[in-house]
Amino acid sequence: MNPDTARSTKFTYDDFVHFPEDGKRHEIIDGEHYVTPSPNTKHQVIVRKLILSIGGYLERHPIGEVFAAPFDVVLSQLDVVEPDLLYLSRERLNVLTKAHVRGAPDLVVEILSPGTRRTDTLTKRKLYERFAVHEYWVVDPVRDVVKIYRRTGDAFGPAVEVSAEKDEALTTPLLPGWSARLKEVFTSPA
Repeated sequence: MNPDTARSTKFTYDDFVHFPEDGKRHEIIDGEHYVTPSPNTKHQVIVRKLILSIGGYLERHPIGEVFAAPFDVVLSQLDVVEPDLLYLSRERLNVLTKAHVRGAPDLVVEILSPGTRRTDTLTKRKLYERFAVHEYWVVDPVRDVVKIYRRTGDAFGPAVEVSAEKDEALTTPLLPGWSARLKEVFTSPA
């Protein structure tokens, strides 16, 4: 995921809406344009499993809404991202519009790929922290681990890592009683 360096001015949301619909993910972070190719099979399987698990939980406990990419999150005119998954609690549903999310979700999930590793682990972590996202999960499909960053005060606390190898489950205080065994989340047909 490399910023577009051919342009010296910053991109805005107005530019974002004119980016091509080319099957790639276009995002703007601090006015810089990032483009990534479509995700691989394991990435898509993980997204599907998480959306089904969290979505099923929310059907039984209607405390919010879950969404998967492509779905724009407009944090500011210079910051527009498309997280792999996001959750909005009932209390934060006011940031949901007919077109996108305009504000910070409660939970953001990014699944790493070779081209997004640095951006997801550093740049986006700082972005989500700055815009007061409550919790940020960085899912690593190579190592079969999830790093969880939870807000403590004005910043994320130290990451907590859960692993499929240790047969651990993914949980969050945002979804009381929900859990997903990582061995199941990371099992892919390809």
